Amino acid sequence: MTAFDLTRRHLGRGLFVHPLGVNCGAIGLSQGTESETDDGRFLDGLRRAVELGANLLDTADSYGAGRAERMLGRLLREYPNSGLLVSSKVGRIRGSAPHAYADRHIHHQFQQTQENLYVEELDLYVLDSWDFGPQDRYLGTAIDQVQTLRELGAIKAIGMRGPYIHYGATPEERTAYAQRFLYLFRLIKPNVVWTRFNGLTPAIQLEGESLFDFTARHGAGVILAAPLAHGLLTGKAVPSSIPRLGPRDSPASARSLAPAALDTIAAGLQELRAHFGDAPGTLTRLALLSSLQKADHCTAVVGFTSEAQIQENFDCLNGPALTADELGLLDEIFTRIRTELERTPQGRPAHEARV
Repeated sequence: MTAFDLTRRHLGRGLFVHPLGVNCGAIGLSQGTESETDDGRFLDGLRRAVELGANLLDTADSYGAGRAERMLGRLLREYPNSGLLVSSKVGRIRGSAPHAYADRHIHHQFQQTQENLYVEELDLYVLDSWDFGPQDRYLGTAIDQVQTLRELGAIKAIGMRGPYIHYGATPEERTAYAQRFLYLFRLIKPNVVWTRFNGLTPAIQLEGESLFDFTARHGAGVILAAPLAHGLLTGKAVPSSIPRLGPRDSPASARSLAPAALDTIAAGLQELRAHFGDAPGTLTRLALLSSLQKADHCTAVVGFTSEAQIQENFDCLNGPALTADELGLLDEIFTRIRTELERTPQGRPAHEARV
């Protein structure tokens, strides 16, 4: 069987990345409980990822209100000439500005990000929200600011958040969401699209194409976040850590997976075990490779809370690639799971869900 190709992938603008990178969102989740022990644990995980070949480190100014960026800054100072690439995001923190994208707020946030990371140039800067104010009041300002940063050489590439929609959305809402993405994509002209994607992600068609075909046609790279669905696809997730799959501005009860949905996922994972075996790490490997083998211009970033998780995730890439028949079977099973999830109440009726 053919080994999985670990050759670095081109995201655009000269960014060549290992197929698997690291997302630092979990560092931000521990905000308020940070300690030297926590810092040491996260730094050990980051160091291990770098040792295993990861060169894309993904963070945001909103992760722990800058804590994740500051921790990455410590790591970058330990590896000054290692060619590590850093992606950060803006658009969630408003501060005292009238809006997160208002006037020169992006510029101010970027300066703080530079200070946190201790870098002069950022490899990728992502517009992390589609909320540009009433009637997109700040959209033009936001585009001007990131384009200016790129022209000045302060950032190499511009990114934007990609299309992800919750399961309760109606067909009309899905169409509106895709149209909103296309409208913003044409104006922002991103080099990279950063989006949540895994086997459970509801499909969005863009001009009749998948996200991968669409971005390939437009020469944009793709960063896939949450490829393991926050542990749901590994069979290890616990109720307290299940992901919020609905809109960010909706109540938590409307965003959580219902028990029936968890049962649907568990049944699908059992079907995967029946076909592919139940050896340790099998489900993790299937989840990662089914995403990474979608296209050559995409990479995935995995979150972590321990060095052991980093090791397990990267070990999954050392074996053979999935065959066409295996990928077809995975797609069939994941499609069946998604179809059942879309029929499962998620805390409120689909017609009340907001995009």
